[in-house]
Amino acid sequence: MARSRAAPVTRDDPWFREHPNLALTVAGVLYAAVLSLRLLVGDPVDAYSMLYALPVALVAMTFGIRAGTVAGMVAVGLTVVWAIVEDVSLTPTGWASRVMPLLVLGVLLGHATDRAHRAELEHRRLEAAALLHRQAIEINDSLIQGMAAAMWSIDAGQVETGKKILEQTIAQAHDLVSGLIRRAGMETRTEPLNAPSQPNRPDSDAAPPPRLG
Repeated sequence: MARSRAAPVTRDDPWFREHPNLALTVAGVLYAAVLSLRLLVGDPVDAYSMLYALPVALVAMTFGIRAGTVAGMVAVGLTVVWAIVEDVSLTPTGWASRVMPLLVLGVLLGHATDRAHRAELEHRRLEAAALLHRQAIEINDSLIQGMAAAMWSIDAGQVETGKKILEQTIAQAHDLVSGLIRRAGMETRTEPLNAPSQPNRPDSDAAPPPRLG
């Protein structure tokens, strides 16, 4: 079971987002514990069925609205199992009081979780865009100022000084672009990103060797 739109997990996230499989296991244990309690202890009027809200909430907060809805339906199904095994007859009001809160909890909490995930993704996207914008401005300013200084030096007859400024500008731009590439996770790519593909020419297309004599 996966989240509908999973946001990247960070160290600040709660444990159930860092370990979704563990959260699913804990939810299963809680389902079994509540069902056992419902079958072994208490009377039909006891509100032990409301304890199903714990695994429903855990699944909804971990995986979102779809899983939260399924979790609520599982809780309802286990309540039906209890009623059949114990031969309990409930009124429509009794069923509604046990079923509706679990379903509504799974749907609403799962929906809120999905919205929080989308907001987090959008926030991180905007942060990344702002960072790239600042870095692009920094590269642009560095190149323009360096090339302008090199041109002024060359126009003033200081050719060697202009060359040095130009070399420093190129090196600085290379360092800035390399930093962007590393942060983009593309350190291993060495080919130009916009280089057109050039298929190997077959031997038959190769130019014939010159004829002697």
